[in-house]
Amino acid sequence: MPRLAANLAYLFADRPPLDRFGAAAAAGFRAVELQYPYDQDPAAMRAAIDRHDLTMLGVNTAPLPGAPSGIAGVPGRESEFAALFERALALAVALGGRTIHCLAGVVPEGEREAGEATFVENLRHAADRAAAHGLTILIEPLNTVDRPGYLLTRAEQAAAILARVERANVRMQFDFYHQQIMGGDILRRFERHLPLIGHVQVAAVPSRAEPDEGEVHYGNVLAALDRLGYAGFVGCEYVPRGRTEDGLGWAAAWGIGSPVS
Repeated sequence: MPRLAANLAYLFADRPPLDRFGAAAAAGFRAVELQYPYDQDPAAMRAAIDRHDLTMLGVNTAPLPGAPSGIAGVPGRESEFAALFERALALAVALGGRTIHCLAGVVPEGEREAGEATFVENLRHAADRAAAHGLTILIEPLNTVDRPGYLLTRAEQAAAILARVERANVRMQFDFYHQQIMGGDILRRFERHLPLIGHVQVAAVPSRAEPDEGEVHYGNVLAALDRLGYAGFVGCEYVPRGRTEDGLGWAAAWGIGSPVS
């Protein structure tokens, strides 16, 4: 049965950040993922994770002023990325996390070949640093509606990048929301790339709300993940229409939705 994880950048966002861990656990989630928790005390977050017996999945490399989509694939900013990655690595280790998502960044059309080369080299360095701590690096193709100009946009492009990186601990984060927008045919494309996929995320298309509306039938998607043998977590990275717990009915079949005070 698919194991659902709460993305605490989006879910339970009406609560202070440290209170979201307990809310997620009370709702039945056994794992959480974060995005940019760099303004929180790592020790306090780790205590909350441990207190509620949660599996901590991963964090993103931090955005920068003028570069909210990251810089891992931006030529000329390699030293800045190295510093950002070290910060993410220290945080992931402190939290007991498993993964770091390296945001590629926005690259002008005429510089995309150079951007991919930069991305490959930065990922090799990050992978080697992460390997010493048993961590996995994730790269995620994002859609060009939400992230115009983003360097990495399709699963097929991500697969080609991974082939160039040649590191076993660099994997693809396959977000069905983004990949439905960027080409559709999501189940066949997921199956084709499954050997490269390290994490999965879901949200309704096009609203990015609870995955119980819109273009994608997530009941079929989650059943397919079981059938295909995907054994990882499924990150719930969606924007609730209201209070998170009021919209968890879609997840009841997967053990989520206990009342939350």
